[in-house]
Amino acid sequence: MNNSTLCSDSLKLTRVLLSIKPDFAEAIMKGEKKFEFRRSIFARPVDIVVVYATVPVGRVVAEFDVRSIISKTLPELWKHTHRSSGIDRNFFRKYFQGKDYGHAIEIGEVRTYKTPFCPIEELGVYPPQSFVYLEPLKSD
Repeated sequence: MNNSTLCSDSLKLTRVLLSIKPDFAEAIMKGEKKFEFRRSIFARPVDIVVVYATVPVGRVVAEFDVRSIISKTLPELWKHTHRSSGIDRNFFRKYFQGKDYGHAIEIGEVRTYKTPFCPIEELGVYPPQSFVYLEPLKSD
């Protein structure tokens, strides 16, 4: 693996590779989006989210620490997150259509990779529709 940030900062932590649309990935890296919304959430605690920017980027571009995960009814979730959501209320409603509850991953420290990389070549996993757990890295 040739990404020193991933190697040094994520050893032995629970990590997931999360597929995120390029516009949202960019907003996360710029610090404009402080919550990543999900219709369903991880089954186990996660320390770090590795960001896969979907097509047309098609690369792993960053990682961030999970500050917290908020699971609430949709009105409560929007009230709690809207100021730093990076989306508008209309998008929020469409995204969660048919759901009573939603989840927001609160984004902690973001580390942008100098050289974005292919998850198949570097991590041995195919880009997921939603997310995939990553095995702990072995120290060299």
